[in-house]
Amino acid sequence: MSKNRPDVAIYLRLLYGGGVERIMVNLMQAFVERGLSVDLVMNTVAGPYLSQVPPEVRIVDLKAPRMLLGLPKLAGYLRRERPIALLSGLHYNNEIALWAKALAFSSTRVVVSERNTLSVHANNRSTDRWSPLLAKLFYPWADSIVAISQGVAQDLVEVTGLPRERFQVIYNPVDIRQLEKKVQQTLEHPWFQSAELPVILGVGRLEKQKDFPTLIKAFAQVRQVQSARLVILGSGQERKQLNSLVNELGVKQDVAFLGFVENPYVYMARSGVFVLSSAWEGFGNVLLEAMALGTPVISTNCPNGPKEILDNGKYGELVPVGDSQAMAEAILRVLSGEVKSVDSDWLEQFKLETVAQKYLDVLGIENVRVEND
Repeated sequence: MSKNRPDVAIYLRLLYGGGVERIMVNLMQAFVERGLSVDLVMNTVAGPYLSQVPPEVRIVDLKAPRMLLGLPKLAGYLRRERPIALLSGLHYNNEIALWAKALAFSSTRVVVSERNTLSVHANNRSTDRWSPLLAKLFYPWADSIVAISQGVAQDLVEVTGLPRERFQVIYNPVDIRQLEKKVQQTLEHPWFQSAELPVILGVGRLEKQKDFPTLIKAFAQVRQVQSARLVILGSGQERKQLNSLVNELGVKQDVAFLGFVENPYVYMARSGVFVLSSAWEGFGNVLLEAMALGTPVISTNCPNGPKEILDNGKYGELVPVGDSQAMAEAILRVLSGEVKSVDSDWLEQFKLETVAQKYLDVLGIENVRVEND
């Protein structure tokens, strides 16, 4: 076995500012800390998380902005570099990774991970309408398939027709060490400088899936009862519509859209409550991160992930999807002091070290360093 052979290759289109990309960066860090050689293979080397990629990771630029143009280049990479395992994490990266292995006649173990409720996602996003069919056709080629929640795994069973045992459930990790470092950074926004008014926080791309209109409507109802402020972190195509809704509801002076921020955790740690308003999810990374920071959380009981993270509401409020009244009532309960504490033992299963080892087991490289040395 060549010493230059990468242990793990991670394949992404680029490093968007989303939860999936942040999780992959965390996994890279955990892998290199274990002495593994890691390649990050991207169609385009771009994205706000590039600065957070560990320096030990070699970045491979396929120079293929269109997904299909990256297929022969990824196949060439697999033939040339022969990584022991390749992990992919998004549509349509997953299918491209599987086709590339076939074209390369590669022995690389290819693991695809499904990070959303595929059937719901396809019904709500025209760009992903073919993803269930492609998953049904090509996921059987994978050496292993990771689902990030039990709900996502069951959805995949129904979409692909594959038996349940073909799917390994591995929850997304939270890097508590990094969170603790990042919350120490200075936060200069004036709303977080004192406890005069509680801040309600939402984080995510400004798109249909995250359903920020429901959160804004809930906030307007909260404001009728008590003073508070709402901060939303994230960028996206619905910014204009959300601004219009804020103006229509008369709460503009107490709502701030701060765009994408590299460190949302410093905001989470200083907020009175974190709210996940999504219409659907695969998991809900930000919900878990807020919990790890000790911030009270509220989430819609959307498919799939939040119910599992919160243990059916034991560790945070669950409200119906799209119900602004129920969300407002839950926010008011939390702001009045009705907070559900989180058992530290519950968070153990989500720690980065635990999750990284599960990925290494699925990737089949748990003994690689011994063999290479």
